[in-house]
Amino acid sequence: MDQQPHWLDQPRNVKRLWRGFLFVLMLTVAAELLLDLHPHFEIDAIFGFSAWFGFMACAAMIVVAKALALVLKRPDSYYGRRND
Repeated sequence: MDQQPHWLDQPRNVKRLWRGFLFVLMLTVAAELLLDLHPHFEIDAIFGFSAWFGFMACAAMIVVAKALALVLKRPDSYYGRRND
């Protein structure tokens, strides 16, 4: 069977995806200028708050997951041991 490389294996395509994602992010933040927002709290009225809040929430989840992995991690030989 002929193994062709996946389209994501090419750095050119990964760079295009990053640029595309950043462009969509800029469009969604810029769309905030065209919308009449009704914030519930004063901090919601800051331009781009939703984007920054989402980014910080994602970063916090990654940090918590890494810390949790250190606590819950098992040794590599955990399932290979026999305690007979």
